[in-house]
Amino acid sequence: MYAHNRPILYQQLEALPEGLTGEILDGQLHTQPRPSGRHGRASSILEDALFGPYDRGRGGPGGWWIFIEPEIHFRRALEIAVPDLAGWRRERMPVIPQSHRFEVVPDWICEILSKSSASKDREIKMPIYARYGVAYAWLVDPLARTLEAYALDADVWRKIASCAKDDQVTLPPFDAVRLALADLWVPR
Repeated sequence: MYAHNRPILYQQLEALPEGLTGEILDGQLHTQPRPSGRHGRASSILEDALFGPYDRGRGGPGGWWIFIEPEIHFRRALEIAVPDLAGWRRERMPVIPQSHRFEVVPDWICEILSKSSASKDREIKMPIYARYGVAYAWLVDPLARTLEAYALDADVWRKIASCAKDDQVTLPPFDAVRLALADLWVPR
């Protein structure tokens, strides 16, 4: 099924109009519009909190690449996900890809949930991330003001933390830095 759909689905993905993000998940093309303000704020603040200490090594251990919305090819042109954030330990991916395709499985992903994406992120993407061996996953819900952290344990997600509202947290794999969840949320 995948091989037959490969050229058609990938051509459709590449032909999407600006403003739409596409993914090929379990052999189907999924699209979504650009994120809402709440979604964008949570993603930007979280990336900012992790980039300095982990990507740049400023006030933290360094040793990571952190990206917003990378196009991850778990199977080139067959299984493509675009998480809101992803991180790679530099020892596993010493060089950033020259193209837009990331073909090394990330060590961490983060999905920012919305009403339109939550079921896809939980029911379709999380099993795919587990299947390909992503070690850690975070699900951030800006409306509910929650963060759930998971670790892969024998190919199954194990919830390692449920945090909410204004918690101050340290979570694997980024537990060298304390995150203030209140910073992620748009004031009500």
